[in-house]
Amino acid sequence: MKNLEGKVIIITGGAAGIGGAMTTELTERGASVVAVDLNEEAGKEKVASNPEKIAFLKGDISKESIAKEAVELAVSKFGKLTSLVNNAHASRQKPLLELTEEDWALSMNTGLKGTLNFMKAAYPELKKHKGSIVNFGSGAGLLGQKNQGSYAAAKEAIRGLSRVAANEWAEDGIRVNVVCPLAFTDGVKQWKEAFPEQYEEIIGKNPMHRFGDPQKDVAPIIAFLLSEDSQYMTGQTLMADGGDIKLR
Repeated sequence: MKNLEGKVIIITGGAAGIGGAMTTELTERGASVVAVDLNEEAGKEKVASNPEKIAFLKGDISKESIAKEAVELAVSKFGKLTSLVNNAHASRQKPLLELTEEDWALSMNTGLKGTLNFMKAAYPELKKHKGSIVNFGSGAGLLGQKNQGSYAAAKEAIRGLSRVAANEWAEDGIRVNVVCPLAFTDGVKQWKEAFPEQYEEIIGKNPMHRFGDPQKDVAPIIAFLLSEDSQYMTGQTLMADGGDIKLR
């Protein structure tokens, strides 16, 4: 299904994990992608897999200069920028009382600040092309997941930021939505190894009794939100979690 023909998308963390799966799936649907990531090896592999449709930028998303450079790369290579997916987020899993200033700064800088950096940098192009933004939230914030203090706080802040942007930028034709995925990634694998009982508890309570596949279960939802099929949706949070959380 080529429902993203003509779309040019920046994906932060787009070389591996959920981001890498999105890069693969969205280009298969016709989009061109600029993947921004610190993983240079994975980024080069993505470009080699589809050099006509994928460009890679190595950089720290907490830096405003990297966000601006990503937009410039999209325009210079693909002629425009129509869409943005803020996926990248680094954090450390610890009980609240063990969180250090460095732990807090890592999550806020890569998650919240990185998201804002790219939204602001992309705004002129997105306004020009009536574009769409998808930011990533998390069930960790919605549920108050143990050992996820800095991550949950940043993710809920991102949801608030997204709702504000949806209201402020609607008159510019820019849509802003949030997806909260429950997908099995390298990060989840590490968390499972660190907190196996918590992992089994979550799987046991999930109606589908599994984590989602990043490409088959999560990326198609992102594709929908970036396509014209969702042109009347903005300011929403979508749960891609197998029914784990029901929003009211």
